[in-house]
Order: sequence, then C-alpha cells, then structure tokens
Amino acid sequence: MSFFDVTTFGSLFVTLFVIMDPPGTIPIFLALTSGRAHKVRRRMAWQAAAVALGVITAFGLFGRQILDYLHVSVPALQVSGGILLLLIALDLLTGKIEEPTQTKEVNVALVPLGTPLLAGPGAIVAVILAVQAADTGGQELAVWCAIVAMHVVMWLTMRFSLLIITVIKEGGVVLITRLSGLLLSAIAVQLTADGVFGFIADHG
Repeated sequence: MSFFDVTTFGSLFVTLFVIMDPPGTIPIFLALTSGRAHKVRRRMAWQAAAVALGVITAFGLFGRQILDYLHVSVPALQVSGGILLLLIALDLLTGKIEEPTQTKEVNVALVPLGTPLLAGPGAIVAVILAVQAADTGGQELAVWCAIVAMHVVMWLTMRFSLLIITVIKEGGVVLITRLSGLLLSAIAVQLTADGVFGFIADHG
C-alpha cells in the first residue's frame, strides 16, 4: 500500500483549482477589499482561506453522515454534483458570474469570500466525493493534503493579488477563467456519467 497516492492528490487538487478558480478570484478580492489598508487586505486573505478550509473540512469529515441521514446515495450526489459543476462551468465560459458588491458592514473575508465564493457547493461536492472514494490510507492522506494545498494556493493568490494582477493583467485573468470553464465542463460530464453508471450498477 502506497503511503501517499500522488494520482489522488493531483486529481483532487486540479479539480479544486478549476472549481475555486484562483485567478478569477483576484478581481473579486480586489473589488471587495478596495479602499482598505494593505495590512487589512492581508488579514482578510488568510481569514477567507481559513473560513473556506473550515467549511470544506467539516463537509469532508461529516459528509458520509449527512448523506446517510438524508438517504442520498453517492451516484445521486455525483449526478447532481455534475450538473451543478456544469452550470458553474457555463458561467465561467460565458463570463456571466456576477461580482458581489463591497459591503463595509460585514467582514467580507467571511461572507462572501470564505463562503460561498471559495467554499461553494461545487468544491463541497468534489471534496465529499473524494473522501468517499478514498479506500486506502495513502489516498486519504492525499485527499487532505490536496485540500490544504489548495487553500494555501488560494491564500497566496489573494495575499499577492495586487502583484499578480499587474503581471497577468485583466486579459490574462479572463483567459485563464475561460480555460478553467472548459476543463470544469469536462469534469462535470465525467462526474455525471460516473453517477449514471453507478445507478445502473446499483439497480442492475
């Protein structure tokens, strides 16, 4: 048994990267934190990443219990998750995702940055399915390492957002967002297909 499953790590990390879309988060983070001191922006960056990690971890740990309580099968979650990811992918491809407006009355690092922007339904579904699919200790370790690594990337992206945006420009962000949408749509179709085959296997 492998101590660390590299394939599982890479698969979940890429999936979460496409769903959470670090480059696409940059302009939203800058808009929500505009007019605030650099020190405040740095604090909001790690707060948002920490909140998202907490939400994702909770669903990763208790996703099985939630499914059992609601009497929802994994194939059903795969199909619904695939449809959900496809809708998100279409938004990425068409550029129809709306940027939330700045709200000074609340800590935007918690809402909407931490959740639902980072720890959204798509990421939650992907993590629950990845945890359910982990059969060995090496795979479980790889899943949690991928989750932590992705949130570190998100924190670094927001932490250095001002520098990143000057390097890749807005056109670069749009290009990467469109490519992410294309990859996510393929992942969504595969997830839906796996769910359908799962239904057939369970009821065949």
